[in-house]
Amino acid sequence: MQIKNINAGLAISPQITVDEIAEIKAAGFRSIICNRPDGEGADQPSYAEIAKAAKKAGLETEYMPIVPGKVADGDAVKFGDIVRDLPGPVFAYCRTGTRSVTLWSLSEGAGGTPLPEILQATKRAGYDMSGVVRRIANGGKTPTDVADASHDIVIIGGGAAGISVAASLLSRSDDLDIAIIDPADIHYYQPGWTMVGGGIFTADQTAKTMASLILPGIHWIKAGVTAFEPDKNVVILDGCRVVKYNRLIVAPGLKLDWNGIEGLVDTLGRNGVTSNYRYDLAPYTWELVKNLKQGKALFTQPPMPIKCAGAPQKALYLSADHWYRGGDLENIDIEFYNAGGVLFGVKEYVPALMEYIEKYDVDLKFTHNLIRVDGPSKTAWFNKTDADGNSEVVETNFDMIHVVPPQVAPDFIRVSPLADQAGWVDVDQNTLRHKEFENIWSLGDVMNAPNAKTAAAARKQAPVVANNVLADMNKGAGVAHYDGYGSCPLTVERGKIVLAEFGYGGKLLPSFPTWLIDGQKPSRISWLLKEKILPPIYWKAMLRGKEWMAKPEIPN
Repeated sequence: MQIKNINAGLAISPQITVDEIAEIKAAGFRSIICNRPDGEGADQPSYAEIAKAAKKAGLETEYMPIVPGKVADGDAVKFGDIVRDLPGPVFAYCRTGTRSVTLWSLSEGAGGTPLPEILQATKRAGYDMSGVVRRIANGGKTPTDVADASHDIVIIGGGAAGISVAASLLSRSDDLDIAIIDPADIHYYQPGWTMVGGGIFTADQTAKTMASLILPGIHWIKAGVTAFEPDKNVVILDGCRVVKYNRLIVAPGLKLDWNGIEGLVDTLGRNGVTSNYRYDLAPYTWELVKNLKQGKALFTQPPMPIKCAGAPQKALYLSADHWYRGGDLENIDIEFYNAGGVLFGVKEYVPALMEYIEKYDVDLKFTHNLIRVDGPSKTAWFNKTDADGNSEVVETNFDMIHVVPPQVAPDFIRVSPLADQAGWVDVDQNTLRHKEFENIWSLGDVMNAPNAKTAAAARKQAPVVANNVLADMNKGAGVAHYDGYGSCPLTVERGKIVLAEFGYGGKLLPSFPTWLIDGQKPSRISWLLKEKILPPIYWKAMLRGKEWMAKPEIPN
């Protein structure tokens, strides 16, 4: 028997036998719903047989037979009522479990449960609800198939990747019908938040209105995406609005899982707990750094992948440099807790970084993953793993802690047909085209190519995707390839940066000759690039379709 738990109150199963009633009882269930009509199969026990055995075992039963493919809107409402009225937890079954899980999904949709939560639960149980996703999104009711909008190219996400690829497309062909779907009012220059936390930028320097950045001629659909129907070239929005497309570009970024660390949400922004990964918290980082004169400062890094893998270290270096210059460093213990096993993933940059680790007397703690924070008691707990895979929980105190949360693909991506097993959009790492759906491309943090998730990577990816979409429309000169380029300007001190630039496999991909910038050494020119040059390049070039040092490469 296969018991597939949907939630704490309901499990779904394929056809059961009379002999399995005792097992269902032993598993703690108190009620059984039969969604399979009698007589569908020669070896199928009747409902009366199941009900008799269940009654003998002390279980309640309900018969709600559904013909395959005939789940009506009213059936879903009825199923929800039955589950609520029966003693729980409830066990429901049909031939494969699909009818039962469909009924549950539609009833939850009618009850207002967010679509990604429903799809996540059903996917976890092994059921694919893509065939009824629009009904679920429509409150469990059958919608019409008429699209609310239709565009030639639809882009999901108005972040760095989404706006850049839209601008690159428009710069190549100004007659394109392009729509960007994003519910946000504000667009953030996230690479600047490290500088906010270090007292170099102010937070308002990193934010502009979305309306001011989306180029004229591009439609902005201000809504959130809940699901995809790639076989029908449809995107489903909040409220079950439907947008059709000929070509789709997926670039919604990733999700910061603040709830992935116990107690973190309850104490963020106070009790010495901060993070440069949020616009409103980066100023608090600088406040803590300025006011700390003695004590213990912790900096954490979660398991990969994360956006800008160097950002956890950048916070550490800029903080330590401030304490060093102010004469307070000798009274402050700095500890860096890294869930990984190395300081930086590209070995050529490690020697320069280690010089600063030693200069600031940082205690490196590898294979330590933050699992819990208690702000009022200023205590943190880490899961420490040794070389043999054994783990133990380590507890430590702090006066200040800079936390980087675990990071995952957005919920509506993870449960979609576009995702790989880990939840990221599944693309060819060279062309950035989806491996299964030929009219879908993806770029930025959400896709699964093995590159660093940075704004610099999106700057190189946008022209590649724009070129390749137009090539698919017979408007391009060939298929461009992305080489995995990413850049991480490691702010090792105020005024100096180790400019890490690399591609797939850790291959070094420097943008400048070594006589100008040697990326393996701290450089003042690199600092000037980060502080003065890159922000205007971001706002005025990258988001405007001007591909300075980012022209796509088209292999012969």
